[in-house]
Amino acid sequence: MIAYDLVGIGNALVDVVTHVDDGFLQEQRLAKGTMTLVDSQRADVLYGKLPPGVEVSGGSCGNTMAGFAMLGGKGAYIGRVRDDYFGRVFRHDLNALGVDFSNEPATDGPPTGRCLVLVTRDAHRTMCTDLGAASLLGVGDLNGGVIQSSKVTYMEGYLFDRPDAQRAFGRAAEYAHDSGHKVAITLSDPFCVDRHRDAFRELVAAHTDILFANEDEILSLYQVERFDDALQALHKFGHVDIACLTRSEKGSVIVHDGEVHVIDAEPVSEVVDTTGAGDLFAAGFLFGYTRGLDLGLCGRIAAICAAEIISHNGARPEQDLAALISARIGELPNPVER
Repeated sequence: MIAYDLVGIGNALVDVVTHVDDGFLQEQRLAKGTMTLVDSQRADVLYGKLPPGVEVSGGSCGNTMAGFAMLGGKGAYIGRVRDDYFGRVFRHDLNALGVDFSNEPATDGPPTGRCLVLVTRDAHRTMCTDLGAASLLGVGDLNGGVIQSSKVTYMEGYLFDRPDAQRAFGRAAEYAHDSGHKVAITLSDPFCVDRHRDAFRELVAAHTDILFANEDEILSLYQVERFDDALQALHKFGHVDIACLTRSEKGSVIVHDGEVHVIDAEPVSEVVDTTGAGDLFAAGFLFGYTRGLDLGLCGRIAAICAAEIISHNGARPEQDLAALISARIGELPNPVER
């Protein structure tokens, strides 16, 4: 029995989004445009130096699930938080959006994780992430019943660093596939791929139906220098049923069964903050996919969602996504069972 359109498995983090200048990044020895893992002590020091910002439950997968719910999809979330203030904030925020988050909080161990998102004037984001409790997610945190009753299980690559999490990915994929449902993976970051390339290739080859990656990530996965070569590698290895590849202002490419759908980037008056662009692209695509829409239309919905998120600060939509899609595309076709 299907209870959810989509279940997301990810790092349950509270995002702290603020603006800094390049000098701050240099002073703190942070590589611009990357995600750096830090411990709680380092996160405390950085947090104390930041100007005022916005604090909201997030993490890559959390952002996707929030966007998915705002579009009208029925979703659930699996993640690990501590029984602390930020853990309660995370739970309340997702549940208030209509995303079911029922994992019991941990009563010991590290605090709920947080991600410091530092946005510079050119709209690039530099992230310092203290995974905290999220880093300990393992097979025991999975809710097999939720996964088995979801059309698609979506997992974020940022979670993939620890062996326990890698095993959880494999087990979640087994739950989904044993029930005849689909598995989607986002590679999340080229440095994640660099650290675990062989494991990611195995995950993609053995367990993935729908792959999300940006241009840098797919180049890293296949260790090629040109995007066209990455497309050839996808065709050669035949790893996934659908690949959704984003290319910033160049739009996106969706590959399925030998067909290539080129989706133009949706125009925006100004790029303010790219935080969450890939997350909301995935939300839009998976919303269309779980409704049974054709892949070109799924890609257009994804592009509209991504464009909305980069037009303002933060990784949560400021506009009514469902209304925005209706205004840009018109009434969507009735859902079709996949």
